[in-house]
Amino acid sequence: MGNDKGISLEEIKNESVDLERIPIEEVFEQLKCTRGGLTSEEGANRLQVFGPNKLEEKKESKFLKFLGFMWNPLSWVMEAAALMAIALANGDGRPPDWQDFVGIIALLLINSTISFIEENNAGNAAAALMANLAPKTKVLRDGRWSEQDAAILVPGDIITIKLGDIVPADARLLEGDPLKIDQSALTGESLPVTKNPSDEVFSGSTCKQGEIEAVVIATGVHTFFGKAAHLVDSTNQVGHFQKVLTAIGNFCICSIAVGIIIEMIVMYPIQHRKYRDGIDNLLVLLIGGIPIAMPTVLSVTMAIGSHRLSQQGAITKRMTAIEEMAGMDVLCSDKTGTLTLNKLTVDRNLIEVFAKGVEKEHVILYAARASRTENQDAIDAAIVGMLADPKEARAGIREIHFLPFNPVDKRTALTYIDAAGNWHRASKGAPEQIITLCNCKEDVKKKVHAVIDKFAERGLRSLAVARQEVPEKSKDGPGAPWQLIGLLPLFDPPRHDSAETIRRALNLGVNVKMITGDQLAIAKETGRRLGMGTNMYPSSSLLGQDKDASIASLPVDELIEKADGFAGVFP
Repeated sequence: MGNDKGISLEEIKNESVDLERIPIEEVFEQLKCTRGGLTSEEGANRLQVFGPNKLEEKKESKFLKFLGFMWNPLSWVMEAAALMAIALANGDGRPPDWQDFVGIIALLLINSTISFIEENNAGNAAAALMANLAPKTKVLRDGRWSEQDAAILVPGDIITIKLGDIVPADARLLEGDPLKIDQSALTGESLPVTKNPSDEVFSGSTCKQGEIEAVVIATGVHTFFGKAAHLVDSTNQVGHFQKVLTAIGNFCICSIAVGIIIEMIVMYPIQHRKYRDGIDNLLVLLIGGIPIAMPTVLSVTMAIGSHRLSQQGAITKRMTAIEEMAGMDVLCSDKTGTLTLNKLTVDRNLIEVFAKGVEKEHVILYAARASRTENQDAIDAAIVGMLADPKEARAGIREIHFLPFNPVDKRTALTYIDAAGNWHRASKGAPEQIITLCNCKEDVKKKVHAVIDKFAERGLRSLAVARQEVPEKSKDGPGAPWQLIGLLPLFDPPRHDSAETIRRALNLGVNVKMITGDQLAIAKETGRRLGMGTNMYPSSSLLGQDKDASIASLPVDELIEKADGFAGVFP
């Protein structure tokens, strides 16, 4: 491999070539691989170059971690007192001050042990959770498909992605039908996006429809998700709790140092005291000048807090985070999947009907008939889920032919026979496609577009529904003219407890702000439903762009304080 033309694997690792945009054939050429996949030997060699396909874990010695809890200003003073009690408190025929030494060391050990055990248990719980979530993937190695841990993937591997799979690495799609990919974990978009052959899919996203093969182009920390995680992990800010303890410790050290200097001048040059008497007095000053039990009390208090949080299913990886959370006055929350269910639904109250003699429930039923009942995408699941019983979607009818969604027609349709033996079709899809299908008159088009615009202002997506009779009684028959029967508003609903949680946070003095990658209108609608305000702005306003007149003169920090949230935010 090393003698092949083109760039080396090390240069691929350092991202010297843009594998995301070059033609797919060049991807194979640059990665020195084929559609037949890699051999096990080549995979092992590349694993040495690129590393495992997982985020880097910082390994630290448990012993050093334990000692780390004794490395702070308050502990330094206690350690100095212990050293004075055992090493300097000698003379005049009296033994060292063992009692003070043992007491101080015991407090130091108790404090460190409590903190170490709590954080170690939390770390073990988190590690066990991550181990259980370790993803698997189907990879083509040595000409055979096999299920392997996703950690063994390297650039150049051929993988298969199908419905329900979490994409294990950044990859380029090969030949096949388009996929529906849920990128909400990365971008906050509520609806799945369509990915065509040669498009890139990102690690951490989920396949909602379709099946296709792909070539891996980036793994581990080099993926889009890995880079975002590294940005978060690279921040090394000192928490508020640690700052307070450091400030107290520094004050104690300074005041004790001044006191010791003054006392030494008074005791020895002026009063001419004996060495041991002076040391005893200095030890009293050293121990009395620090809140010696404070670290222990704080550790016990936070350990109790950590235990109570664990009973509610929360893992506390750093005990100091408990105090930091308690001192929080602004909470920035993701929208999709956090404030909302990340599950599309239909707002039944806002359904618009365009056909005479048709009720809102009929519109839902026709839309459900034009949906898959198995192997569903997000929209099909939302529509069928609106029925009292999902079986109603096919109750009393016999399915003849189902037309799946495709990027050209942008609709689905079902040809079926009712109980009386009559043939019908039901279709749902993008409003423009359904309007064209139904050959709507201008006044109907204007009315439909007015409703679509009304939905869009509230961040609701529109789905049109139509029906048709098929007198030819053939799945290929043109049928009678299509009839537009209604528009359905699609929305990612809030979680049932989100509004109450936000209300409680506001009552506790915590200002909740929404951060989402979704559209501004959708963010405002979610904020309205949750009672957290609609004073939201596009993320570009933080960079001085797209500011309206009301906020044009505001500096960024005031804009952040004023806003209820920001939309269009990407990692």
